[in-house]
Amino acid sequence: MIKVHHLELSRSFRIIWLLEELGLEYEVITYRRDPKTYGAPAALTRIHPLGKSPLLTDDDVTIAESGAIIEYLLDKYDSEGQFRPTSGQALLDYRYWLHFAEGSLMPLLVMRLVLGKVKERPMPFFVKPIARKIIDGLDSAFITPRVQPQLTLIDAWLKDHEWFAGDKITGADFQMELALRFAANRADVSGMEHIAAYLEKTAAREAHKIASGKAK
Repeated sequence: MIKVHHLELSRSFRIIWLLEELGLEYEVITYRRDPKTYGAPAALTRIHPLGKSPLLTDDDVTIAESGAIIEYLLDKYDSEGQFRPTSGQALLDYRYWLHFAEGSLMPLLVMRLVLGKVKERPMPFFVKPIARKIIDGLDSAFITPRVQPQLTLIDAWLKDHEWFAGDKITGADFQMELALRFAANRADVSGMEHIAAYLEKTAAREAHKIASGKAK
């Protein structure tokens, strides 16, 4: 049986959503983050040495990393190619956006999240303004100049395309949608109406609603 080892507030939502879209039976095993470190519990290391989420087990198979899990599920359970193009420009777009989500956008957003948490940590009063100035400077000099052009590119893409690869939802959308939701909370997406419309459209899907309930 398929089991999703789901860490709260993590990328494993993508996998639960895809499983719902595929109409497969599966079990969600939920893990809570450490309230102090915000990290995953040690129990996840019993499933995979790195103890990160998402993790998927399918009988005797264990897979980590969102993109790898998505590809595995589509290889094994999407024989009709419902969620992956098979050729042409749509396939090239699929591969590009599938890897763009974690290769380009998410690392910067996660860096911003981590730096924000550093700013919130207790520290001597005389150190705090210096630390905040350094962190804000790093954000403005390194993160923002890289994140905002990416979001502009994505918004322009969604202006001309209903989905990220071809004329229907694909594995690339499961990757990009969560990254964009994260960006909506960690970056300036004001005025990017096509990203906003895309997120409204995906949230309206029944499988997305069910996955949201299971991924708490």
